[in-house]
Amino acid sequence: MPRLDPDFAALPLAALADAALGRARALGAQHADVRVERIVTQSIDLRDGHVTGVADDVVVGLAVRVVVDGVWGFASHGELTPDRAAATAARAVDVARTLAPVAVERVERAGEPVHAGVEWFSAYEVDPFTVPTREKVELLTEWSGRLLAADGVDHVQAGVAQVRECKFYADLAGTTTTQQRVRVAPSFTATAVDRAGGGFESMSTLAPPVGRGWEYLRGQGWDWDDELARLPGLLAEKTKAPSVTAGAYDLVIDPTNLWLTIHESVGHATEYDRAIGYEAAYAGSSFATPDLLGTLRYGSEHMHVTGDRTVPHGLATIGYDDDGVATTEWDLVRDGTLVGYQLDRTFAPRLGLDRSNGCAFADSPHHVPIQRMANVSLRPDPARDTTTEELIAGVDRGIYVVGDRSWSIDMQRYNFQFTGQRFYAIEDGALAGQLRDVAYQATTTDFWGSLDAVGGPSTWVLHGAMNCGKAQPGQVAAVSHGCPSARFRGVTVLNTREEGQ
Repeated sequence: MPRLDPDFAALPLAALADAALGRARALGAQHADVRVERIVTQSIDLRDGHVTGVADDVVVGLAVRVVVDGVWGFASHGELTPDRAAATAARAVDVARTLAPVAVERVERAGEPVHAGVEWFSAYEVDPFTVPTREKVELLTEWSGRLLAADGVDHVQAGVAQVRECKFYADLAGTTTTQQRVRVAPSFTATAVDRAGGGFESMSTLAPPVGRGWEYLRGQGWDWDDELARLPGLLAEKTKAPSVTAGAYDLVIDPTNLWLTIHESVGHATEYDRAIGYEAAYAGSSFATPDLLGTLRYGSEHMHVTGDRTVPHGLATIGYDDDGVATTEWDLVRDGTLVGYQLDRTFAPRLGLDRSNGCAFADSPHHVPIQRMANVSLRPDPARDTTTEELIAGVDRGIYVVGDRSWSIDMQRYNFQFTGQRFYAIEDGALAGQLRDVAYQATTTDFWGSLDAVGGPSTWVLHGAMNCGKAQPGQVAAVSHGCPSARFRGVTVLNTREEGQ
């Protein structure tokens, strides 16, 4: 079983909560919550087998939120003493009373059962911060050496980011939660340089960032030996691949690419604060507005997308959110129709719901919780375990898309363009070698409306990103997206080289 970070466990958590909540109550707050957090991060980066940087950081602090006469107040501090906690609560109450004359609406929060004295740990085995940095560097160096020793590989970038997030929450209702989660994000990129022509091509590993510990780098959950062995050959094939001819193609999209399209065109679009225009300063709002709930044809009948804060190893997985809400799974798109949103306790009543689905999160004790993305995932075929090969066999002329790279989407999460790591021509139901310079382009509803089939459970992969940005001041959150392989008919494909001229 994972062990709570001893430096976090040694903090006077109960005393801090008692001091903050007691002061807030005495000053007239109708609601108050306190978070105490200790977030430890480390990143290691190598170029061509040599260390270019090792960065360690620790953020510790407490945050107090209050509601006073229907107005939010917030304050935080880095000093963790009961006296400072009480003073921070008083400052939060002052903020609420200062804002009261300009507040245009009053806070209404959805109810939630009390969760008293609960603990939750994410699903990992080896805390990466118990592994010596030297051992980590030696592993990255050895794997970089494997790639550099291969013919055609001129440069290798390698790195791993690691996070241990400890969080204590308490509120006036009586909920107290202590949680710890760990995540890691390894990556390797091999580059081949065309010295005669002056160009280059690169190929990265497809291993996703995950809610696991150092066991992930030891082969649990991913076959690193196999991927590193195949990467140079894939890169060599890519350097010789022909450029794609622009046109309409049937696409079979691998989970290693499709996760990002889900993130941008479904994940952000079904954040309720974007849908009502409350959040628009960072990456825009959403075309999927609440008046369309229950009627918008988001995609074909094969499209079933869920929000989920509980899936094992998910980057956005947590037991209880920063509103004290026990997390869950729910539908966002069912049978191709928009049926739900991602919500926190403040937004749930606006949609007529009596309970949040647990999407409040702050990335620091010094930031206020906002509505953040759950693990938003496309379900596989429930009736048959259709393979990727079977999806490809159903295509006469198309492209198989693998791995993510660049992307672009408009401020309504509607018009988009995505590229990938590698692309394979499909001819008469079989792969026919790699292509280059491919990007696919569509509107969100046209793209998902062209979804012709999804793969079965054996094709489902949980991918994601460590750096989803939102809000001003900006906050960063990690989020996963599970999906099967999927087939789309008649999608517009661009030649990026021609488009760039």
